[in-house]
Amino acid sequence: MNKDAKIFIAGHRGLVGSAITRYLQSESYSNLITRTHDELDLLNQQAVDDFFEKEKPEYVFLAAAKVGGIGANSTYPADFIYQNTMIGFNAIHASYKNGVKKLINLGSSCIYPKLAPQPLKEEYLLSNLLEPTNEAYAVAKISVIKLCTYYNRQYGTNYLSVMPTNLYGPGDNYDPAGSHVLPALIRKFHEAKVSGSDKVILWGDGTPRREFLFSSDLAQALVLLMQNNNACDLTNPAGDFVNVGSGKDLTIRELAEKVRDVVYEGMSDRTCRIEWDASKPNGTPQKLLDISRISALGFSPKIELTEGIELAYKDFLLMP
Repeated sequence: MNKDAKIFIAGHRGLVGSAITRYLQSESYSNLITRTHDELDLLNQQAVDDFFEKEKPEYVFLAAAKVGGIGANSTYPADFIYQNTMIGFNAIHASYKNGVKKLINLGSSCIYPKLAPQPLKEEYLLSNLLEPTNEAYAVAKISVIKLCTYYNRQYGTNYLSVMPTNLYGPGDNYDPAGSHVLPALIRKFHEAKVSGSDKVILWGDGTPRREFLFSSDLAQALVLLMQNNNACDLTNPAGDFVNVGSGKDLTIRELAEKVRDVVYEGMSDRTCRIEWDASKPNGTPQKLLDISRISALGFSPKIELTEGIELAYKDFLLMP
């Protein structure tokens, strides 16, 4: 991938897409194509076809998606399955028709079975039942992964699906109705600090284990995979499918305490207690990715969790 290659970043204003854009710019890639939702509706097949035919991107990072936490996934399952399926199918088919050299499709670790062995290997896909609270989103993402696989098999395309672990960083979604766990915790503890509340109520019992990766680390891995012509080995059953994570996890209870410590840093005289609402769902008991494939290519995360939470909280404080 040359520095002047024409690169389309779908979803460039989101958490992942913005991180990819910043990283490519820092590495002197100069021919980046971006479109806002108002400029290009990825749910509209004709609009997507017209865009690809006009712009002819050589490389595509497919980072656009409808995302959210347990609450949003449970409340709007039809929206999650429809929108994520259509975004992926429209972009991938248009990429094929217009000769895109390589495409990276962003998935999610929620595609793995709820009770799969840990750590999660790429070959565990579709080996058992999914977690019910995010099944609609997972089914959509699995469909797009399989579309990439079958286009590679039938048409000889070079489409690589990447499954990141739980992500966080600049530009995250802190909306309490739709955010993931880490940004949701940042907002909850910040609001408790501002209001002077002595407690924060969190969903579940705090026992599920989760892995986290800062968005800039994911961007580094994605560009590495795009540049590496050997990253997609179609002779391997999981050859067009790669996990990216930190290789470390912790309980939601431990995460909540870390976030609280960052938000209340320097305020030893005042903090808040955590109460757990066990009537709310926990989600999958554990989601730790096996990252041996991406590690073998030389990838290693740079930002540890506590530092990352501090950076994310600073970003939250700058939001309007």
